[in-house]
Amino acid sequence: MFGSSRITVTLDGGTLTISPRGEIDHHSARSLRDRIDNEMYLNRPAILILDLSGVDFMDSSGLGLLLGRYQRASEIGCDLKLAGCSARTKKILELSGADKLFDFLAKA
Repeated sequence: MFGSSRITVTLDGGTLTISPRGEIDHHSARSLRDRIDNEMYLNRPAILILDLSGVDFMDSSGLGLLLGRYQRASEIGCDLKLAGCSARTKKILELSGADKLFDFLAKA
């Protein structure tokens, strides 16, 4: 599970950056989803950056998490960007076609 010590959240003006660490799999995706959604709805940022540089592993549950957050962000008028994606994470996004939805930043 993603406890608060495994997620860093920063708000700078209208930009909310959320940086999970560890694995994003079927065991952790729900708690991470809930935390991201809560922060998004509480802060209503113009931009949400998910900094994945601390993510060691992501499976299809992680892909579902990212796609769901893209949808939620769109619903509240928030621009979702991904930062710090590993080559493996980018490959998962490319194979699914989801890479076309996201803007990628080199660093958050």
